[in-house]
Parts: sequence; C-alpha cells; structure tokens
Amino acid sequence: MSSNSRADARAKAAEMRAAQQRSETRRRFLTIGGVLAVMALIVGGSIWFGLREQDKGEEKLADAASSSSEYGVAIGDADAPRTVVIYEDFLCPYCGELERATRDDLTALAADGKVRVEYRPFDLLSRIADYPIRATNAFALVLEKSGPEVAKKFHDLLYENQPSEEDPDAATNDDLVDLAVEAGAAEADVRGGIESLSHQAWVDEATAEAAKAGVTGTPTVLLDGEVFQDGRTIDELADNLISELE
Repeated sequence: MSSNSRADARAKAAEMRAAQQRSETRRRFLTIGGVLAVMALIVGGSIWFGLREQDKGEEKLADAASSSSEYGVAIGDADAPRTVVIYEDFLCPYCGELERATRDDLTALAADGKVRVEYRPFDLLSRIADYPIRATNAFALVLEKSGPEVAKKFHDLLYENQPSEEDPDAATNDDLVDLAVEAGAAEADVRGGIESLSHQAWVDEATAEAAKAGVTGTPTVLLDGEVFQDGRTIDELADNLISELE
C-alpha cells in the first residue's frame, strides 16, 4: 500500500473514531437528560402530592372548625367575631401547659364577646395508659348529667390535677369522682358511670371525629378555622394566640 493510501486509511479511521465518540457523547447526554427528567417528575410529583395532601388536611380542619361539635364544651357567644378550637388529650402535658397559659385570658376574652372557644377532648394517648379514656369518659358523663358549665369547671380541674405521663395511674377513679363533685356534679350521678366507663362510646366517637378532621397531635389549635402554630414553645404559642385575639 502506498504512503498516500495508508494516510487516507488513517484519516478515515480517525474520522470514524471521532464520529463514534460524538455519537457516544450525544447518547450519554440524552441518557443523563432522560434520568434527570424522570427524577424531576418524581420530585415534582412528590412535592405536588405532599402539598395537595397538606391542603386537603387543612380543608378538613377548617370544615371541622366551622361547625360546633357535640364532643366538647364551649365558652363565649356563638356569634363572636373570632373562634378558637382546641383539640386536646387530658394526659397530654403540652395541653396542660397551654391550658394554664391561656385559660384566664381566653375566659376573659370570651366574656367580653371577642371570641368563642371550644375545647374538644379525645383519646390520643391511651397507648400509654387508660387515663385519657377514663378522664374523657368522666368529662362526657359530667357534661350529660350536669351541663356545660359544670363540665367546663371539671375540664379545668382535670388539668389542674393532671397526672404525669410517667405515672398516669396516680389519678384513680375515686379522684375523678372527687373532681367531678368539686366542679358541681352530684356524686350519685357520676360515680357509677366513671367506674363503668358508661360513656366509652362518646370517647370513641370524639376520637373518630378528631381523626376525621385530620388531627394527629395535641394540642391542635385552630384560629378562625386555620391551624395556629405561631410559636416555637407552648408559652410562645399561647402569648401569640392571645395577642391575635386582643
């Protein structure tokens, strides 16, 4: 083969290799681009789904807050310009903190006609002990037998005498009876029902209603139908809530 022929052959081979490299580079870019596009779709879809589920959850809570519930007790005028709904568990220490930090102010604001406050107890923490069921059962019983005013006093006394999560059984049925009587209920009206869990169905229905509303933790505070989470601590949450209402 002449030197010119060999040179032509080398040039063609080099051109073929260059063309193959360009083709391989394009293939890699297309593959990477396809993978990135799929990843973007997955991530974008996950974000969209998460936001959609969050919106649905907020809509459910807003719907729940827009109407009063038979599973709770309220203070304040039904026509008050602002509404607060508090989902709570009688064993939840954070509920106890919020109650202590807001009770006097919410009571005063409700008396002034500025807000209607609805407390909705349910069972979230019976996996720890049966106290949430026993206390909520007692609350429902007092509400039925003695009315909302006595039930609200009993509600407050339950938090003033709240047992710890470490020793929930320290609060006995006799203690619940004593607190109910202190609130204004007749012992004859409540002792049997407290000891027999006569309002277990009420507790179950209140818990189901909270779950249906999208409540997953306590305390869950709704201000005018929207979840209120303005605060890094319970004290900050309480202060900011009262500031919003004053």
